[in-house]
Amino acid sequence: MVLWKDKTYRCPVEVTIDIVGGKWKCLILWHLHEGTMRFKELERIVPGVSQKMLTQQLKEMEKDGLLTKKVYPEVPPRVEYSLTERGHSLFPILELMHKWALDELSLEET
Repeated sequence: MVLWKDKTYRCPVEVTIDIVGGKWKCLILWHLHEGTMRFKELERIVPGVSQKMLTQQLKEMEKDGLLTKKVYPEVPPRVEYSLTERGHSLFPILELMHKWALDELSLEET
């Protein structure tokens, strides 16, 4: 048993799945690894995500220490998202998932 943020898990893998699970978080991490992005850029690059869901996922990822949000005091407001060191540390796992899909499922990138 492990404890993280006042929640008990059976094993560390369960914690990781809780942090990056869901339909959009891994895609958001994948794209933010390339560099800082604004909300609208993320909305365009993550196909099918609604504004509400993207906002929710970004808030959860910020709370879990995977990314930072920087708000510029402009009109209209400009908001940028970047990965933290913790967020970047997940990238090798995403690369392995990418490679596995290509190799094991005989996928071809277009």
